[in-house]
Amino acid sequence: MEKKRMRRIGVLTSGGDAPGMNAAVRAVVRTCIQYGVTPIGIYRGYNGLINGDMEELNARSVNGITSKGGTMLYTARSPEFATPEGVKRAVDTCRYKGIDGIIAIGGDGTFRGARDLAENGINTVGIPGTIDNDIACSHYSIGFDTAANTAIEAIDKLADTMQSHERCSVVEVMGRGAGHLALYVGLAVGATAIITPEKPFDFETDVAEKIREGKYHGKHHHLIIVAEGTGKTEEIARNIRESTGMESRVTIIGHVQRGGSPSARDRCMASRMGHYAVCRLLDGESNIVVVYRDSHICHLPITEGLSMKKSLDDYMYQVAREIGI
Repeated sequence: MEKKRMRRIGVLTSGGDAPGMNAAVRAVVRTCIQYGVTPIGIYRGYNGLINGDMEELNARSVNGITSKGGTMLYTARSPEFATPEGVKRAVDTCRYKGIDGIIAIGGDGTFRGARDLAENGINTVGIPGTIDNDIACSHYSIGFDTAANTAIEAIDKLADTMQSHERCSVVEVMGRGAGHLALYVGLAVGATAIITPEKPFDFETDVAEKIREGKYHGKHHHLIIVAEGTGKTEEIARNIRESTGMESRVTIIGHVQRGGSPSARDRCMASRMGHYAVCRLLDGESNIVVVYRDSHICHLPITEGLSMKKSLDDYMYQVAREIGI
């Protein structure tokens, strides 16, 4: 395949880390090498781009990183990059270092940074990487599958001990202001109720009454999954104790969901997206985000992607409600 001649392509990870980011970095590096382009690893996100914290990578630089969580390039948030002066410094660094294109792996904030670079003459491609799976333009985001499996494994273990004590488990999972992870995990573990920021809920109807009904039919352990974005985990546990008389315990799984060896799905998806991103830069594309839609890897303009809104899967929510008795 004939590709446009580019000399150097930089890759960075920004915002929260997600399992699979390393696989994407590896794919970018080795695809660059395949087409005779020098890959540049940019450390600590846009901070590194501003400050020139980067180095040339080779095929051995990324050897064995696919199985590792986190990101070998480290990550950081950059308040300076949110200013016009910060963007100018980053653009000047790209030109000084001879970087012809940037591949930025992260969430919406990362894509806004890539858009700002593109509007200042730097070719950019974004890759969605966040366990929250809240990138509206893409049906899937790198890290989601691993984070879900990590939460499910922890909840399964928790359920064993809670069942023994006939308690109610109120488990908070991550997701920032989105409930996609909570819904997916809740359905997978057979939760009695799933509380997300997107769906208004009535405690008496959606939680207390379902617990009472379950107890009437001989259910001894109840599991309530709460998305962190609701900010109601402790309140729900307290209300369960007061309304049903059932002992309830809160478990916050926390940042362990962001770590660990990536799942096969995350490794493969990240590798495909990393390869695709390099090819699009070499084809002369810029200011785009790689997305997974309708079972295909494709791309959209970053501005279009950022303008989209992502809602919960209503059918999945219906299924979870109807079989969580």
